[in-house]
Amino acid sequence: MTPLKILIGCETSGTVRDAFNAAGHDAWSCDVLQADTATNRHIIGDVRDVMACDDWDMLAVMHPPCTRLCNSGVRWLDGPPPTPPADVTAAERAAWPDMAQADKVAIMYRLLDEGAALFSAVWNVGHIPMVAVENPVMHKHAKARIANFQPFAQSVQPWQFADHADSPDNERKRTCLWLRNLPPLTATGTLDGSTARDSVHKAGPGKDRWKARSKFFPGIAAAMADQWGDHGMTYSRSLAA
Repeated sequence: MTPLKILIGCETSGTVRDAFNAAGHDAWSCDVLQADTATNRHIIGDVRDVMACDDWDMLAVMHPPCTRLCNSGVRWLDGPPPTPPADVTAAERAAWPDMAQADKVAIMYRLLDEGAALFSAVWNVGHIPMVAVENPVMHKHAKARIANFQPFAQSVQPWQFADHADSPDNERKRTCLWLRNLPPLTATGTLDGSTARDSVHKAGPGKDRWKARSKFFPGIAAAMADQWGDHGMTYSRSLAA
């Protein structure tokens, strides 16, 4: 069977990309940042540009910037943080200590608009038949800004894909999946969650906290490659028939 050509958007770790390649597919990651490790299968660029320039069978956007969309970030819309967010411009960062509250609020809403625009673009892409987008639970202001918003198809926990307590997947981190022409994932693990760690949520402050918080897990990635890969090849054949 012909392997699928798959774009894994907003990924630097290669976790999902490598799982699909190990399953025999032609998978590429892309991000505005370089890959965490050396690879010839990572494209540096905006996922919106990359997804438009080739005939991809599947788009899986696994870690789009979610700080402005998720429930945990909604509090900053009315009371901006005392220190400037990492995603403001250099000029805004320098001016932040003396900036008026109303100007800070306006910036926070601009960042929300930018995050919602990215989600809207990848969710509504028309020429890629199968799409998966991962994000935490969203607040109402984000939902209102996303074109053709729909509730997520399912939410999973990493520990549902772990088979022993020391597994890297034995973690608590609710992961919501928006799916188009892809089935919900079936759990592959044997654990009940009672031994799951909480290290992602307890990640300490620092410049790399965002990376720790966006960590993805090999068990879920393997399930995606196995289940969505098999489904995708069947679905592609049905489109070609």
